[in-house]
Amino acid sequence: MIAEIGHYALVLAFILAAVQSTVPLWGAARGDRRLTAVAAPAALLQLLLVGIAFLALMQAYIASDFSLANVAANSHSAKPLLYKITGVWANHEGSMVLWVLILALFGAAVAGLGGNLPETLRARVLAIQGMIGTGFLAFILFTSNPFLRVFPPPLDGAGLNPLLQDPGLAFHPPMLYLGYVGFSMAFSFAIAALIEGRVDPAWARWVRPWTLAAWSFLTLGIALGSWWAYYELGWGGWWFWDPVENASFMPWLAGTALLHSAIVVEKRGALKAWTVLLAILAFSLSLMGTFLVRSGVLTSVHAFATDPQRGLFILVLLALTIGGSLALFALRAPRLKGGGVFAPISREGALVLNNLLLTTATLTVFVGTLYPLVLDALGGGKISVGPPYFEATFVPLMIPTLIAVAIGPMLAWKRGDLRTALARLRLAMGAVLIVALGTLALADADTALAALGTGLAAWLIAGAAVEWADRVRLFRMPLAGFLARARHLPRAAWGMTLAHAGLGLLVAGITGSSAWQTERIQVMQPGDAVELAGYEVTLVSVGEADGPNYTAERAQFRVESGGRLVTTLAPEKRFYPVEGRQTTEAAIHTTLLADLYAVIGEADGQGGWTTRIYHNPLVPWIWAGCLVMVAGGAVSLTDRRHRVGAPARPRPSPTPATA
Repeated sequence: MIAEIGHYALVLAFILAAVQSTVPLWGAARGDRRLTAVAAPAALLQLLLVGIAFLALMQAYIASDFSLANVAANSHSAKPLLYKITGVWANHEGSMVLWVLILALFGAAVAGLGGNLPETLRARVLAIQGMIGTGFLAFILFTSNPFLRVFPPPLDGAGLNPLLQDPGLAFHPPMLYLGYVGFSMAFSFAIAALIEGRVDPAWARWVRPWTLAAWSFLTLGIALGSWWAYYELGWGGWWFWDPVENASFMPWLAGTALLHSAIVVEKRGALKAWTVLLAILAFSLSLMGTFLVRSGVLTSVHAFATDPQRGLFILVLLALTIGGSLALFALRAPRLKGGGVFAPISREGALVLNNLLLTTATLTVFVGTLYPLVLDALGGGKISVGPPYFEATFVPLMIPTLIAVAIGPMLAWKRGDLRTALARLRLAMGAVLIVALGTLALADADTALAALGTGLAAWLIAGAAVEWADRVRLFRMPLAGFLARARHLPRAAWGMTLAHAGLGLLVAGITGSSAWQTERIQVMQPGDAVELAGYEVTLVSVGEADGPNYTAERAQFRVESGGRLVTTLAPEKRFYPVEGRQTTEAAIHTTLLADLYAVIGEADGQGGWTTRIYHNPLVPWIWAGCLVMVAGGAVSLTDRRHRVGAPARPRPSPTPATA
């Protein structure tokens, strides 16, 4: 009965989304406030209905209701409760329900928090959100219904892919979807602006917080996925330029460009058409990521759907959304006249350079990801585009981008002085010199690229610190005045400092783990030891262990340094009998400067096991940098200016008294 309620709620949500996508749009065109007023309650009610459907599906998973085909195919009674709950979105049908739930959540947020938006703009924004919801609810109901019954129901379910039974990947999809779907708000604001033919600083200030929230969630989602791949797959790396990874990285790059472009619209009234185009592209790339992962085009742990009908439906939806929005942009963008003129050397100029480099980098990832798929579809054979391509094309574009990150905030609006800006960054330049020369001195002579990487990291961190110190006039005024300026510094400025410094930590982590990783792969028997990066790692034993729904071979490694016990590591090789699959569980000892990483492999039949031991310098800084960047986004979102950017609603004029 609960499943039928959930299904019925989805049907009602589909009908309501169709109403939300048409009635307010018609009302805005006619100037009829009664019709535009439909938008907000429709968005709120849609969240309620989709929420009911989602909770109904979750209840079926918790209760192990195997009369539902979706639960029978993706769950098992022996599965831990956490993975019964997260298993709701660890499959194609459930993940799509989560998608529309988050879409409805963002729409309801605009309905509830957008009271000071112009009424027609809010109606149009919510109508565009309703159109997106209509498309995805139709996709769920007609091709991916999670509430289909199976008769007779099996005694137990088929279980869940063991790779998905992990906390890191359990919470990775919701964070990723909050980022993907969050860009729908920027998209809806962009389409509404094209319909109205007006983009102004108030519009940009309304777009920025939604974009910032989406960017922050997407950053966290990508970081969680990368962290999961690092410790769960047992290969010692954290990024492989896999098409599924790229599918989330491309909207992140476009969203980063959109964030910086919106600043120019807000501050100077320039780059209006470009900012609208970026908003369209960011969400279009999010939809493309959904298509790649959910259509079955890509084969991976994420690719839940293999039905061509589903892939065709998503492809049509993709074509309508992207093609329609770009056609509207081509028709209406010429009406969006730019604002203030600025010199190439200015803060606006630096942000334009940032945008050009980021969009070019996005294009290189786009080509490297889609070209093999297109070539295969055209009968050109299968080819693989791997890390060498991306390292040769993407990395060179990032070097000038990172250099500009620290210089841009030091330039004045409209017309800047590059020499003055660089003079203000002399302490950052000194930090770069010290760190780069120190890298060359402490490492091998052939690590010039590593010195470049650590130098760029120092440039970003020191540049962010110098810019913050310049804002609060550190050491240039009495302590009381400095503290007062720091206290009254806009939170958006604090957030920018944190985000840029976090990016520096990330670059340092990438450089260290790429340049100085060391590994040992060998067959070990109990009592054997391996020397690695100053550690002596001894295999003590390998024994059996039982989990809640798996059995495992668990190794015990003793790690010593200079004869002193540092830690013990216990990697596992797990077997899940229900699913009939194995997984690798790495054991990791983390310090401030490096990870020591151990993996146990197959037995050789002669009392030995294949083992892999890695030493990954600075890799913890990757996760720390991502968290600092997310913290920067969160701090910026608390800035009051993001909540009062749009003009207040005009009060209705008093009605004259009739005689």
